Amino acid sequence: MLTLHSYWRSSAAYRVRIALNLKGLAYRQVPVHLVKDGGQQRSAEYRALNPQCLVPLLVDPDSGAGEVRIAQSLAILEYLDEVFPVPALLPVEPADRAQVRSLALHIACDIHPLNNLRVLQYLSAELGVDDQAKNAWYRHWVSTGLAAVEQGLAHFDGRLSLGHRPGYLEACLIPQVYNAHRFDCDLSGYPRVLEMTARCEALDAFTQAVPEVQPDAT
Repeated sequence: MLTLHSYWRSSAAYRVRIALNLKGLAYRQVPVHLVKDGGQQRSAEYRALNPQCLVPLLVDPDSGAGEVRIAQSLAILEYLDEVFPVPALLPVEPADRAQVRSLALHIACDIHPLNNLRVLQYLSAELGVDDQAKNAWYRHWVSTGLAAVEQGLAHFDGRLSLGHRPGYLEACLIPQVYNAHRFDCDLSGYPRVLEMTARCEALDAFTQAVPEVQPDAT
């Protein structure tokens, strides 16, 4: 069985849970608490599994070439789509695939890194940034990033990224919107983002992936 080393509130792990659910794949979760014990992702035991000291980490014990370990959420999504191609996470047409990857990369590589836990911890602990300023930082980068996503979603003309069903793009978008709500970001200026989110949130693949229902949720 696939094993996902995960933290309930990690948006990167959230992406992978959605993708696994969309594909109907069974998996077990191994919690890695990002705050307890100074951050369990920094432990020697976990570092031996994943030198990046981040979650998620997917372990496939039967890849055909022995056990394989894959870090980084987008690499995991690509792996799942190649090894378990049905149902697909990416569109068939190259232009649509490129648009999906472009928006997903913008979320995962431009928006998320500026507001993930270790960056916020550094702002507070090392630079002495107070909570008000830290939250202003967070909201600024979410607002800037989602404004670009909003424009990019026009390519899909009100559809989901796979027409009538979600995939790679939505697995990245919904966790980012979840985080934006946590920090009281004003999303009223992003109607396409909100519409796509609303269409996904009621689906089992997404409701079963939300942070609050994970086994390590506290």
